[in-house]
Amino acid sequence: MKLTKKLLASSIAASLLSAGAIAPAHAEVEISGSVAVASTYLWRGSDLGTGVPAVSGALEASTSGFYAGIWGSSGDTFAGTEYDLYVGYGGEVGSFSYDVSLWSYNYPTGDGYASDGETDFTDWTDLVVALGFGPAVFTIYQPIGDDNSTGDYAYYTLGASFGDFSLTAGLHSDNDGAVSCPADNEGPTCDPVHVNLDYAFNDNLTFTLSQFIADETDDDDLKFVVSYSLPIGD
Repeated sequence: MKLTKKLLASSIAASLLSAGAIAPAHAEVEISGSVAVASTYLWRGSDLGTGVPAVSGALEASTSGFYAGIWGSSGDTFAGTEYDLYVGYGGEVGSFSYDVSLWSYNYPTGDGYASDGETDFTDWTDLVVALGFGPAVFTIYQPIGDDNSTGDYAYYTLGASFGDFSLTAGLHSDNDGAVSCPADNEGPTCDPVHVNLDYAFNDNLTFTLSQFIADETDDDDLKFVVSYSLPIGD
């Protein structure tokens, strides 16, 4: 769910094939990949790695606006090793951009976050819709999986990029205790808000500051994350 997971969606292997089947026969399919390491696993403002470095990798196929791929990472000290399958479609009309995708989150080496302690393919799935205008992007993450859609939780972000810097505000709309609000939280709901500031030193090295600023979770210290990524095959 994830490090700087790109908007970053789930699907079945059959979906990967169908995306290519929809594209015109003459369309070229591009294959891209990357590997990355980060000082910890930062997810929606929370440190899932508790300071343990995370190693991740991604492989993606894309054509005519359609894309599908797999992203995997170590570093979640509670749920174990993770891999995500995703499929989506995106494009631009003038200054307006759009992207709709599905993400399936899977945990083969740990209990994951499933109620029965074993993550099946459809347990943790998000529908992700991103709408952008110029440098600003608004994104909705709506759980639709067998397990993660049973509670009252959704996640929203509003972000913008300015040169080498990007700023993102994220809201956990949470009536189900999904993000571990403090026991002394007096409100009927818990809606933590965090802000991330990213600085891309170059194409590979990124520095991130992350801080909860409202309805702080138990994990509310200022976080500093260093990540380094490399494209494969370029």
